[in-house]
Amino acid sequence: MAGTIDQAKMKFSKIVNSRSYTRFNQTPDGESSHVEVKMSADTEEEEMDGAEQDHIEHEMYTRSPRRPPSWNNWKICGSVTVVLLLVCIGFLIGYSVHHQPETPPCLLSSTQQPRQDDQPPIFYNPEQSMDWSDIVKLLNEKLTKTGIQERISEYSDVSKAGSSKDNFLADKIHELFANLQMKSWVDEHFVKLQYPSSSNPNKVKFLSEEIGSPKGFLAYSATGIKQGRVVYANYGEPQDLEFLEEKKVNLNLSVVLMRAGKISMAQKVANVAKKGAVAALIYPDPADYDDMPQNAELYGHVHLGSGDPYTPGFPSFNHTQFPPAKSSGLPEILAQTITAEMALKIFKRMGGNGIPKSFQGGLSNYKLGNETDPLLTVEVNNELIDTKIHNVFGVIKGFIDADRYVVIGAQRDSMSSGFAKSAVGTALLLELARAFSEMVKGGFRPRRSIVFASWSAGDFGNVGLTEWLEGYATSLDKKAFSYISLDGIVTGEGSFKASASPLLQGLLEMTLKKVKNPVGSQTSAPSLFSSYGGTLASILKPMEMDDGAYPFLTFSGIPSVSFSFTSQGDRSVDYKYFGTALDVKSNITNSKVVELSLGAGQVAGQMALRLIHDHILKLDVTMYNEEIEKHISAIVTYTNKLKSVKVSKSEFVSTKWLLEAKGSFIRASDALKNDILNSDLEDLEMSRIINNRIMKVEHNLLSPYVSLRDVPFRHIFFGSGWQTASDLENNLKDVIAGKATLDVDQLLNRFALLTWTIQGCANDLAGDIWSLDNAI
Repeated sequence: MAGTIDQAKMKFSKIVNSRSYTRFNQTPDGESSHVEVKMSADTEEEEMDGAEQDHIEHEMYTRSPRRPPSWNNWKICGSVTVVLLLVCIGFLIGYSVHHQPETPPCLLSSTQQPRQDDQPPIFYNPEQSMDWSDIVKLLNEKLTKTGIQERISEYSDVSKAGSSKDNFLADKIHELFANLQMKSWVDEHFVKLQYPSSSNPNKVKFLSEEIGSPKGFLAYSATGIKQGRVVYANYGEPQDLEFLEEKKVNLNLSVVLMRAGKISMAQKVANVAKKGAVAALIYPDPADYDDMPQNAELYGHVHLGSGDPYTPGFPSFNHTQFPPAKSSGLPEILAQTITAEMALKIFKRMGGNGIPKSFQGGLSNYKLGNETDPLLTVEVNNELIDTKIHNVFGVIKGFIDADRYVVIGAQRDSMSSGFAKSAVGTALLLELARAFSEMVKGGFRPRRSIVFASWSAGDFGNVGLTEWLEGYATSLDKKAFSYISLDGIVTGEGSFKASASPLLQGLLEMTLKKVKNPVGSQTSAPSLFSSYGGTLASILKPMEMDDGAYPFLTFSGIPSVSFSFTSQGDRSVDYKYFGTALDVKSNITNSKVVELSLGAGQVAGQMALRLIHDHILKLDVTMYNEEIEKHISAIVTYTNKLKSVKVSKSEFVSTKWLLEAKGSFIRASDALKNDILNSDLEDLEMSRIINNRIMKVEHNLLSPYVSLRDVPFRHIFFGSGWQTASDLENNLKDVIAGKATLDVDQLLNRFALLTWTIQGCANDLAGDIWSLDNAI
């Protein structure tokens, strides 16, 4: 009888403990509150991992019991009655615990699942209570001009990264996220920032005549004193330097004077450094910076990269043991900004030939310079300062795929005044956070999570943002599927420009067609898409290295987008007050900041909502077909020209496998599109499998064959370095033009690595390895 009773107890234990840890979720007033019901009698068993528990249960239930003694019929009947009674009691207990009519069924049931604090409960299609039109209507109700105006007024006092003002602003943002009942946290980074010396200012002079002691500066310049004759190089673009070479103007050991605009200051300095210059001076020319005082100072940085240049490739956390290292993008020459007044003084002392029309600016006496000019002395005394900076985060967790998230971010610091650069984006970030939180309280249930991020040290080259990416480089691309940048989002009214990964371009176009132009009558206002060109090509521009979205795209392989309302027409400078003390509210066109910010918020908000609402991520992989086709067609064309001019050993170069890789990617993207059309998107597991395939595309276009420290922006189409398709195209063009010699082994190696990066991306996009065939 003892054995029978033991078996009955085991059966009862099995029934009661079949779900040892069950979660329920109740959402009163739109907020998540969690109830945990623990049904295991043994707390030690509850803490075991799944493998250990399975092993113990196996031993418990398979061990042979001892032979029971003989029992009479009455005792047998009694034991059966006890068993049945225990079974009934167990059934009633289980039913009463599990049957909660107001609680949706829960998918988490195993002790191996994450703790409740780590991941919210998972529901079956909680968003079905609200369709897309209701969601957009709710966003329109919650995102208001009044709210944006209040945020701009409250958060417009931006300051230098790591300063007391910057830290105070970070605390306010963190408090706001907490008050919105969001999961909020702060990441601290310990970085090196460069500032001018307070006791030993930077100087520019001709012999004993001082040209000036500028207050503006270029962070991460080399320091010291250099002398050289002055050469004027226009914007410092490659074609400008080629023109000087054609005119026999030697840049070696010279001080190169350039005007700001067209390309970044870091690119200008890197370009002239390659030509042997010892120093670079950059000034705002009145032709580009019209109506700006000629004594206006410029601020910027010259690190040809992003993040802390003294911890390249790894994060500047406090527990990191910093090795003596520096980024390959740091310049080895002096770099300094000067005012237009100072530039005019230099031009008056220069000689040399006249300049072409393209070099002409808004000053007088432009000259290229000659060998007999007096030497100009440049003195840079900047100091590196160890600085603690704070990135602040708030998250609204998704109700199905909480571990998948879109990130919306904005920098909040500025070297000088930063109203358009930082304050407007920060205000809009916080207002979007408030609006989304109110939407959840109003019944919206996002499938995926959304992270709001406030970055510091953005003016030094996206330092805070990049350090965060470096800190979580091994996992972010598997979880963060998109980034939306709000930096510099309103600088004018007459134009709208955007930069985006091909994966996001379709979503951007669809959103711009839905959002009305915020300026004018809202009842009859045209869409933003029709207001600003009516074609995606008229809106898109290449993403630049200083763009806040650039590190996400090219360093981490996360599809990214940035956009802004700008001034009308093509200008060498998008917004002339960036990096100056004149970046204030009154200098934005017509001061329609609030209205334009509302329009920008609608674009960012609706894009984010689509990404966290739909079953399948709104990332169109077929948009990469055109990008791949464009680059490979160019490479094929240049390779054929290489052979036609009969360059030695060019016959060994073949584009066959590169074309095969292109075909593989196109077939894989089309196959994924068909899988989406033919799949049951209500199947949560199927949707997650498809989304995982989509999320890998951007990251798989980061070249795995280059060093992360030496080439941080590894993207083969939008990155920077020898691994890019554009660099390969330029190398082929130089060989054809006779500017470079053909190294056939190196060229074949580059063809192979580019080919397999595309082929590997196609293989992963196609699906599981056992689903591949020779067609892929």
